[in-house]
Amino acid sequence: MNNEMNRRGFLKLAGIGGFILVSGLGGSSVTRAADSGQDGFTFAQLSDTHVGFDETDINPDYAGTLIKAVATINGLATQPDFVVFTGDLTHTVDDPKERRKRLGEFRDIAKGLKVKDVKFLPGEHDAALDSGEAYREYLGQSFYSFDHKRVHFVAIDNVSDPRGIIGDSQLAWLAEDLRKRDKDALIVVLTHRPLFDLYPQWDWATRDGAKALELLMPFKNVVVFYGHIHQEHHHVTSSIVHHAARGLMYPLPAPGSVPKKQPVPWDPAQPYRGLGERTIEAKTKTGLYLLSELPVRG
Repeated sequence: MNNEMNRRGFLKLAGIGGFILVSGLGGSSVTRAADSGQDGFTFAQLSDTHVGFDETDINPDYAGTLIKAVATINGLATQPDFVVFTGDLTHTVDDPKERRKRLGEFRDIAKGLKVKDVKFLPGEHDAALDSGEAYREYLGQSFYSFDHKRVHFVAIDNVSDPRGIIGDSQLAWLAEDLRKRDKDALIVVLTHRPLFDLYPQWDWATRDGAKALELLMPFKNVVVFYGHIHQEHHHVTSSIVHHAARGLMYPLPAPGSVPKKQPVPWDPAQPYRGLGERTIEAKTKTGLYLLSELPVRG
């Protein structure tokens, strides 16, 4: 768990957002937890895969970490109902042809998942330079909603606009989508950047994220899963709980902990430190979410 999450903070989050966090578990332990009840389902979150990144001092296994993560998910005794990738699937590049090549490489690796229901969201590395054009060609819509076993999922695009905003048109779509939901509905929001101001100095915010949160505030059971910051982070805004995921290419320092945001160099003594993915068990009767953090293994 993030170092800033002390016991009091954990209990606050558990009481408001309904989640339990289990770190560093292997596949069998996670799947036993997932098998413990018949009132929910499990999905997996992978984030910040950065296909195309090639700095060996940061990650000498840059071509292998996503493949290893896919193998970890495939090795779970009980497969998740679906998998979601929360952005920065590829590493940014100016050349439109190379951008498409990287998106194709990512898509081909993701096809190796046993689970065939795979959802995608863009990150700014995928979409900001061309307003999401190449991303949509290869992976489909950048924002959408769907229902799964009593939970309403909303995927928000806060990266395709290079200003780092959701935008009025998408906010209007979100308002209309939410208008159809009961106030006690279970709602999970998927996005890349945090919707709250985590650390705007490092672009760890969404400039109009407060407008999205205002639309979500009337609902009693809202949880947000996002990426972008390459580390676990847990936060509450009013009754909404936000959970950031680790990345799969390189970790980043804690917000504001160093003068300049830059990738944490590879530590040969602790390879893959700070990298990983998670499974999330949604308990639909109670509104609880069991987060199980899975490390990348060599």
